[in-house]
Amino acid sequence: MSVTSRYRDAWESFWEEAPEDRGAVFWDAEPTLTAGRHLAHFEPHLADPGLPLIDLGCGNGTQTRYFAERFPHVVGADLSTAALAHARRADPAGLAAYRQLDAADKAEAETLHAELGDANVYVRGVMHQCEPEDRRPLADTLAVLLGDRGRAFLVEPSQAAKSVLRGLAQGPAGPPAKLAPVLRHGLTPGAVPDEAVPQYLEAAGLTVLARGELPLVTTEYTADGTRVELPSTWVVAGRRGA
Repeated sequence: MSVTSRYRDAWESFWEEAPEDRGAVFWDAEPTLTAGRHLAHFEPHLADPGLPLIDLGCGNGTQTRYFAERFPHVVGADLSTAALAHARRADPAGLAAYRQLDAADKAEAETLHAELGDANVYVRGVMHQCEPEDRRPLADTLAVLLGDRGRAFLVEPSQAAKSVLRGLAQGPAGPPAKLAPVLRHGLTPGAVPDEAVPQYLEAAGLTVLARGELPLVTTEYTADGTRVELPSTWVVAGRRGA
């Protein structure tokens, strides 16, 4: 199974038009406010920190480069070739490697696992952007990439985030500048029930090792200068018995 051409084309067109400037994309927040906070919850559960780390859905690679300064082998993976082009241009020193990957295609995950072996995987806000029928395949892909020793960290907007996004999109002045392109390209996030994420992981043969809540920071601000943060939940998972 792989993602629909509509979904792939939407992401390509979004990233082809996206500015190069850091922080110009709605979710491209500073790593100290995103990956850094997440890593504090992820690292204690890593069975082997020396495994390759895959930033799945890496986009323009801001968080990927942060990880590459802290782990020996980091791979940014994304569906969009345009996103990966952004990531490579922003990483002239080659701190990380970058790889196109359809996360709903188990065969592609098996190919990457054959190359890297077991890996730890970081996923920020990917499942809620998936088509509903691609969410279980995404969990299956994670299980393949983790193998026996890897661990996954997923952070996803909670159900409460939907009202925040709706309020931004329906404001009197219209959606904010950084949210407008997301909506224009049809990348409207889908509501994933809070309990669904661990259920998808468990159905793929993984065990939830830890979970919690942590705001998902964006680069957008309200009219009064308050940074927009989306309520979110995070989960750490690994193979049963590993």
